[in-house]
Amino acid sequence: MARRKIVFNPNCYYHIYNRGAHKIIIFRNDRDYIFLLKLLKEQAKKCDITVIAYCLMDNHYHFILRQNGDVEVSQFMQAIFNIYTKAFNTKYELSGTLFEGPYKAIFIDRNEYLLHLCRYIHRNPLEAGMVVKPEQWHYSNYAEFIGKRNGTLVDHEFVKINFGTPEAYEDFVMNYVPPEKTQKELMHYLFWD
Repeated sequence: MARRKIVFNPNCYYHIYNRGAHKIIIFRNDRDYIFLLKLLKEQAKKCDITVIAYCLMDNHYHFILRQNGDVEVSQFMQAIFNIYTKAFNTKYELSGTLFEGPYKAIFIDRNEYLLHLCRYIHRNPLEAGMVVKPEQWHYSNYAEFIGKRNGTLVDHEFVKINFGTPEAYEDFVMNYVPPEKTQKELMHYLFWD
């Protein structure tokens, strides 16, 4: 097995993501999502990992995690997805790999990048056209960020320190226009027939 180039250290943030092998569905129903979220919560407590932001989509997932102690994010991820993959394969009478390969891990080295990633992750269902508002997607912690749900997979102190209020974060997410969309609209405006 190839070794990761990334080093996991205490008090650091990481963007972790992966998708199903051949883009297959990895969450087939509500029970699958809920099962993974329970694993995430249990293992986060056990491993002293803080889940900053997450979004589970039907064929992929995104997490922003903070490693608080000496248990590495890699151990946390291995524990969660070994259990999840075995349970998924048993439930659906499958065998073999569920994911495209090892999860991707990016060290988040700047606060600006960290905040942008939170927005990116929480806008995933919106950008995919699955919801009209991000809080309508039950499998992310956006609703907790903006104070509309009392889930426990959220760091309220993180929201307060970085955005001040839940309303400020909602504004940060909802008033964002991706640069490519702005450029496309500008080009249409400048060169319309």
